[in-house]
Amino acid sequence: MKRNIIAKAIFSIALGAIIGFTATTALAGVGHGPKTNIGTPGKASAATRTIEVKMHDNYFEPENISVKEGETVRFIVKNDGEFVHEFNIATGEMHKAHGPEMMMMMEQGVIQADKIDWDAAKKMQASMGHGVHNDPNSVLLERGKSGEIVWTFPENTKLEFACNVPGHYDSGMVGKINLSH
Repeated sequence: MKRNIIAKAIFSIALGAIIGFTATTALAGVGHGPKTNIGTPGKASAATRTIEVKMHDNYFEPENISVKEGETVRFIVKNDGEFVHEFNIATGEMHKAHGPEMMMMMEQGVIQADKIDWDAAKKMQASMGHGVHNDPNSVLLERGKSGEIVWTFPENTKLEFACNVPGHYDSGMVGKINLSH
């Protein structure tokens, strides 16, 4: 109990610093960056294997993932951390571009330290065109929750998986996806 209170206090302090530092950036624009071939949603029946990913507070397990170009992989993602986390497959540039949208989700009350307010997400979606966070390359999870992504990987692209909840990517919650022939 005491650990949770301390963790939430640290999160709140860090969030305040992040909001103060990036407030102007958050208003500069939203989106996921330039169109890059990061792959396509796949079908579970076409998956060659399943990779289990655990999200902890500011790191992933495994830290890096190796897949073959063209391979379809089923990811089972579980949030074993205390806070809300995201598993998102994209390029580094796309993660950077996604940051302001995630910041807006915090500012609108969608993403809270340890929960997601889906009613606020629906309101944000209706008024701004985003907020529900239902992209096929990403899953946003409360602590203890699990989700699934089935993804077919492209050829010759530099990909990462990352958590874009404000402050998490910058604190190291990112891993490489190594593509091989």
